[in-house]
Amino acid sequence: MFKKRSDGYLVKGLDTISKAGPFFMPTRIESQNTCFNPIRCEALDEFIAREKRAGNSFTYTHFVIASLVRLFYLRPKLNYFVSHNVIYEHKNIEVCMVIKKSLTDDGEEVTLKIPFTGRESIFEVKEKLDKEIEANLSLNAEKYDTTKKAGALNMLPNWGFRLFMKLARFMDRHNILPKSLIKASCFHCSVFVTNLKSLKIDAINHHLYEFGTCSLFVAMGKEKMVPVVEGNKELKIGKVMNIGINMDERVADGFYYAKSLRMWNDMFANPDCLKQAMPDDGSKKMVIKKKRKSKKDQTTKKVKNKSEKTKKSKKRKKTKEQIEKQKLLKKQIKEEKEELRLKIKQQKSAMKEL
Repeated sequence: MFKKRSDGYLVKGLDTISKAGPFFMPTRIESQNTCFNPIRCEALDEFIAREKRAGNSFTYTHFVIASLVRLFYLRPKLNYFVSHNVIYEHKNIEVCMVIKKSLTDDGEEVTLKIPFTGRESIFEVKEKLDKEIEANLSLNAEKYDTTKKAGALNMLPNWGFRLFMKLARFMDRHNILPKSLIKASCFHCSVFVTNLKSLKIDAINHHLYEFGTCSLFVAMGKEKMVPVVEGNKELKIGKVMNIGINMDERVADGFYYAKSLRMWNDMFANPDCLKQAMPDDGSKKMVIKKKRKSKKDQTTKKVKNKSEKTKKSKKRKKTKEQIEKQKLLKKQIKEEKEELRLKIKQQKSAMKEL
């Protein structure tokens, strides 16, 4: 009905495949791809410990959200969404997450929706996140806007709730849903994050929501010690956290998602890259300084390589000796056969003379 939305811009200049995709796959459920992304935690643990000594208390949640905010800024297609077969881009980077006021079966859940520009440093992201959690975590805290709206809807009879949702879906599809409802809705966001680490369970692949505009769902799991293969092909025990990812394939192709995932993994391997905020001039270049190996590591690696080379050369020498032995053995067998043939021939000739 209307092309303009209060929460997004219409994406123009799409190629044929990108434009046709939402018409062939009109729903978000049939368009979702899922994967697990295992993250090595050693570099992150080192970063958290170092910052703690400097007086900054970070958690895995702080880093995951800060890295996602930066990733969405650097890779803008991740911030796309599909509404009524048309692709839009979110005006902001909005992160949604659910917190429980108490870790009990009856503990009240509060859904937070935090807007970002994408240029924030990890310190700014932490400040915003902690402020929102602190304001809503206490038992006497004022109800969050999302909870207020949901509470009002719960007062309706079932037929009234059903009718309201039909109307809301229709209005959302045709871009006439009121801005106040979109602002309060946890289904209208860039990414939804759930921290299953706090529940001490592994990551899951959480489904996407058909209602709303969320094109990416990220689920953090409990870290664990597992066998990992290092760069020098050595098997070691490492600390790994699985992250379950569900994504809408209509907003970007596989190549774009793969490159984004590699960039995200680089951030986890080099956490210091998020300490600096992005410039206000719109520049989207971020330098991820990879750690150089120390001289000690380089010397140990050289020694290992030398020892491996000597082992290989010894094996080669052994194989040459074995080949020579086999040749001698074959020669002996051939000579014995020849002697035996001559003896048989002599015996036959002696029998003929008799």
